[in-house]
Amino acid sequence: MRFPGALQRAGNETRARGVGAVVSLRFALTWDYRCPFARNVHEHVVDAMLDGADWDVTFLPFSLGQSHVGPDEPAVWDVPEGDSGLLGQEVALAVQAVAADRFLPLHRALFRYRHELGGNLRDRDRLTGILLEHGIDADAVWAEVDSGRPRAQVRDLHTGYAESHDVWGVPTFIVGDHAAFVRLMHRPDGNAAASRRDIERIVELLSWPQLNEFKHTSIPN
Repeated sequence: MRFPGALQRAGNETRARGVGAVVSLRFALTWDYRCPFARNVHEHVVDAMLDGADWDVTFLPFSLGQSHVGPDEPAVWDVPEGDSGLLGQEVALAVQAVAADRFLPLHRALFRYRHELGGNLRDRDRLTGILLEHGIDADAVWAEVDSGRPRAQVRDLHTGYAESHDVWGVPTFIVGDHAAFVRLMHRPDGNAAASRRDIERIVELLSWPQLNEFKHTSIPN
């Protein structure tokens, strides 16, 4: 990935790799736990990587709350108590820092918590329970969150690629200088090989310089 300055450094800390010895695919992917379409795409990515997909993925937090902040309003990271999604992203980045090998299952669990259980991403007790369920040292995670480093990462990453790639939403795939918002209609069905093919097909299309826009005129039933 080619990110300028601080964005490159922050991006390096949010990477996850599949179990393969040789990396076949590198891309970045934005997320906000509140978006159901982000859940669809990220579950495909997680399932494929846990099944052995040899990818190098940079998981980039994008704040949907910040995307709706007016020009004269404070940024969400300056008034974090007013945003419903920021703490969940901070927790995920903290897990990357203190227990990177547990990030992928934790990432999937936080999407499930939000969308299946209607979970509040600002509830520290509930988030602690999820961390413990995945064998993660919750005290270490909260110490990292409270250090302020994850919040600064969210700020720097969101601001950086919004400027460098004109990213405006989730889920957005980024490969080099190319970025595309992608909406998958269905979650994985348990076939990790199919999830792998779907994601690799998206990345291949993103690298096709002739393609600028491809959008269905209607949503299939």
